Amino acid sequence: MQANAPTPDTQVADAEPGNWVDRWAPAAARPYLRLSRLDRPSPALLLLFPCWWGLALAMLAGQDARWEDLWIFAGCGFGAFLMRGAGCTWNDITDRHIDGKVARTRSRPIPSGAVSVRQALVWMALQALIAFAILLTFHRAAIALGVLSLFLVTIYPFAKRFTWWPQVFLGLAFNWGALLAWAAHAGALHWPPVVLYLSGISWTLFYDTIYAHQDAEDDALIGVKSTARLFGAETVRWLKYFLALTVALMGLSIILALMPKASVLALALALVGPWAMGWHMAWQLRGFDHTDGAKMLQLFRANRDTGLIPLIFLGLALFV
Repeated sequence: MQANAPTPDTQVADAEPGNWVDRWAPAAARPYLRLSRLDRPSPALLLLFPCWWGLALAMLAGQDARWEDLWIFAGCGFGAFLMRGAGCTWNDITDRHIDGKVARTRSRPIPSGAVSVRQALVWMALQALIAFAILLTFHRAAIALGVLSLFLVTIYPFAKRFTWWPQVFLGLAFNWGALLAWAAHAGALHWPPVVLYLSGISWTLFYDTIYAHQDAEDDALIGVKSTARLFGAETVRWLKYFLALTVALMGLSIILALMPKASVLALALALVGPWAMGWHMAWQLRGFDHTDGAKMLQLFRANRDTGLIPLIFLGLALFV
């Protein structure tokens, strides 16, 4: 073994320092928890926030908050972490040969030898089955949407092999919860969650392009495509477009949902959310430096706050 080669219990390179998995989890469980990215759980919020946006928007649109919405809220939380874990496991299975060639990812459990492909498949199936059991407690429209999402989860890891826009496929998968949670409350889909879904996809293009700049050089060497490589020196200009589109589409979704029934005060308060979200994204652009991988990771992680901002104002609007 080379002197700098990862060992089966090496901390993954881009995990959050001092995370609970490395400190407290049993040694035998660590590789599986790392496969699920539970050594850096906060990015799961990027999958969860669109779910909660969709639920809050549905409650505002119908002006009919119910006790069962508490279970939808909690179920989305559990499901988001489980499906992120299953999706990350699937991503690592399909990317195992690529990950071994990239400095940031070669310490992940499969390329490091900590977990076999067969073991990873069993772990992925276990997480997906638990998530499916939660899904079955929702309205049948949400169940159908949840099943449909598996297509997006399955195809995403292959997108960087055939398109310069794999971040679009990530956005399609990561923001599906906006549709699902709306349907879990309302029992059907309408235009507001579709527009909210498109807003989330634009947001994903924003933050995952930042994230992809960490690997741009390695990706170029091994032929992996990304928007970071596609945009290059023009990245900031593209990120401004995604910022504007995210804010505009989220604002439109709120107007479409609230105009028929909600009060003027509730509408105004809800619209503060995308406005403040846009300012947070603009703050990220001021610190953007594609040559600084650590800075790119820091800005990417800041999006857990970005996604929380509109949720806070949607939640406040429920009480006016």
